[in-house]
Amino acid sequence: MGFRLNPYLRYDGNARQAMEFYRDVLGGKLEIHTIADFGSPDSPHADKVMHAQLDTPYGYTLMACDADGQVEEVPHSPGNNVAVYLGGDSELRGCFEKLSDGGTVTLALEKQVWGDEAGALVDKFGITWMINIA
Repeated sequence: MGFRLNPYLRYDGNARQAMEFYRDVLGGKLEIHTIADFGSPDSPHADKVMHAQLDTPYGYTLMACDADGQVEEVPHSPGNNVAVYLGGDSELRGCFEKLSDGGTVTLALEKQVWGDEAGALVDKFGITWMINIA
């Protein structure tokens, strides 16, 4: 049996909006389960995302949850030490444009010294994305 490495993104209460945005950008099947779905319908956080999973047509998976200090024991603490990397063909140009909507492009998507097109951005949810088109 092989291994899979999947990014697991943690949000401060807006995991649903982020994952719906990523589904609109990347396509695929999105499943979202709330605190209520896992047996706590009377919780004041019943509508928060306990687990979301987006299986893309590109063969990779993004997962996420709300981590506002109430849903998980670990408080939400965003940082810049992790980026989601997407490498592939020219279809990624459209993904780059959509992901940058409302975000900040930190490296324009253009030809780089290694010969590929590459770019980077921080999306409107604070997630860093790196795109490389071979």
